[in-house]
Amino acid sequence: MVEFDPITGLPKELSAWDNIAKENQKISVSIIRKKFGKQYTLIEGFNTSEIDIKDIAKKLKNKFACGGTSKKDMVELQGNHLNSIKDALVDFGFAPETIELKHGK
Repeated sequence: MVEFDPITGLPKELSAWDNIAKENQKISVSIIRKKFGKQYTLIEGFNTSEIDIKDIAKKLKNKFACGGTSKKDMVELQGNHLNSIKDALVDFGFAPETIELKHGK
């Protein structure tokens, strides 16, 4: 059964709202250290009213084969994925100029 967008009346597969919402995000990625010196990749700045953050967290965990969680407007991944996270987010539809990588703390 095909789902229809209540605003446009078009099938949801044809909807471009997700792409527009993803391009308007201002995302920052940093590395934090937690208990026992473990590194975590922290991705912040998602607008949760426009983006399904649980879906993004699930896709990132599958892509990097790691554990993680989504909290409020951020995704936390176990391990240091700073070198490849930007490419992964661009693959998911986010604009590369809106992704800021923060090196070192």
